[in-house]
Amino acid sequence: MEFPIVDLLDDELSEQWLMKYFHPNGLKCPGCGRGIEAARIFRRTRRSNLTVYRCRHCHRIYNVYSGTLFQGKQLSPSQVILLLRGVCKGESSAVLAGELGLSRTTVHTLRQRIQRNAQKIQPEIPLGDQQTETDELFQNAGEKR
Repeated sequence: MEFPIVDLLDDELSEQWLMKYFHPNGLKCPGCGRGIEAARIFRRTRRSNLTVYRCRHCHRIYNVYSGTLFQGKQLSPSQVILLLRGVCKGESSAVLAGELGLSRTTVHTLRQRIQRNAQKIQPEIPLGDQQTETDELFQNAGEKR
């Protein structure tokens, strides 16, 4: 998955990217399941700068984070994308927290949720190959004391 940082630092473009990947079949009302075309823009949040929609039929409000592990979090779309990018790259929680202006505990908790969700969707079927090649990674290479 590619994360074009320059394009994604804008919150509106980031929100569109999140909409595409968090809701590939389109954002739907969590109450009645109608699409976004059956809603109206209700407001934009101050802190996270998200568009909040209100369903015209059941009057529930929702946004791009609804139904995801970021539901109820006050993160901007660019923070979410950079957090996902950092987790995919294997950056530490402390580094991500410093870059995103979040607490290390918040980043650590979200990282665990992301990793748990990723583990749930892993296929249970073993690979078809009898042999698999792996690259070796040497960490802390050096002389032992």
